[in-house]
Amino acid sequence: MQSTCRICGGTVLTSIDLGRHPRGNGFLLPEEVENEFFFHLTVGMCDACTMVQLQSEVPQEIRYHDAYPYHASGSAVHRRHFEQNARHFLDTELTGPDPFIVEIGSNDGVMLATIAQAGVRHLGVEPSKEVAEMSMAKGVRVLSEFFDESTAGKILFEHGPADVVFGANCIAHIAHLASVFRGVETLLAPNGVFVFEEPYLGSVVGQVAFDMIYDEHSFYFAVRSVQAMAARFDLELVNVEPLALHGGTMRYTIARPSMRTPTPAVGEWLAKEKESRLGEKKTLERFGVSVERIRDDLNALLRKIHAEGGRVVGYGAPAKAATVTNYCGIGPDLVPFVCDSTPSKQGRLVAGSHIPVRSPEEFRADYPEYALLFAWNHAEEIMANEKEFRERGGRWILYVPDVHIV
Repeated sequence: MQSTCRICGGTVLTSIDLGRHPRGNGFLLPEEVENEFFFHLTVGMCDACTMVQLQSEVPQEIRYHDAYPYHASGSAVHRRHFEQNARHFLDTELTGPDPFIVEIGSNDGVMLATIAQAGVRHLGVEPSKEVAEMSMAKGVRVLSEFFDESTAGKILFEHGPADVVFGANCIAHIAHLASVFRGVETLLAPNGVFVFEEPYLGSVVGQVAFDMIYDEHSFYFAVRSVQAMAARFDLELVNVEPLALHGGTMRYTIARPSMRTPTPAVGEWLAKEKESRLGEKKTLERFGVSVERIRDDLNALLRKIHAEGGRVVGYGAPAKAATVTNYCGIGPDLVPFVCDSTPSKQGRLVAGSHIPVRSPEEFRADYPEYALLFAWNHAEEIMANEKEFRERGGRWILYVPDVHIV
């Protein structure tokens, strides 16, 4: 386990220990179970810059392989959100004579497709070839590599400086974040902005959303830690904006020093974090106690339902389902299968717990009494799509911020 901060070199002490875990998106074929990868999942806070981070690093080549199963376009909510992002950039930042935008972790092109349709110069940087090819099919230009200082230099040489560098749900995934920030500093135009959206540490702690902790989330950002990180790389945090996605996301805007005036929101959120003691190790430790309570309550509820002859099926197979099932000791004996609409996950097993993933049609063919909602951040969309389940007496089980039945 790493005890040195990846950002500032300070000391990182363990606050949360979730034990032995697989890769969150490591969906397996049955014949692959024998050689499954595991690591020790712990989280700590730097005593200097307060950055919260994983203490074990799973190599990025293992996490983001060519058949990476996450597709951002799979959610209608996400499609709308990223189209709005694109329109915002087109209206506010990409207004010069020949603007250029780079997206780190462009996935299946859900955001850049709108940029491409507008005829604006762009480049997605996406290491997973399968999703990169999906975005190319939408007319998006993609460089299938990991983004770092070296990649940024090549992009600058070929395309010139970027007016916008954007990342959504990927910047906090990158363990070599220092190289990413050096790359952004290299690539950014004088008045350009680096905008990224990530799950907010305050929301994770406040909702006890422990399932947001898995191998891909190397860091858990707060306004204070992002401000300190930006300053280390001669950049400045100039705006923050809370978003509803993923149960609580924060959008950070970073620019070159003195090029833009920081908005009042930056100071307001720093004050909120100080008041809530978000940057204190004891806050994380109290979070860990709440996580243990959820584990015990969820396991007890599932075993009670099983003992009474009830049936529980999982709904949604996001990466965080691996955290919940492995930490809470949930296997096929309690949840015989989980349904998910992503074809590349169907026919495979949830990592570690080895619960089979099937299509939603199997859920609808024989409704269970209960559905355990792993994709709780899409609850409104999913429950609207599955209203017949509730009409027939089905009940949803959620575990954020505590275990309860809807």
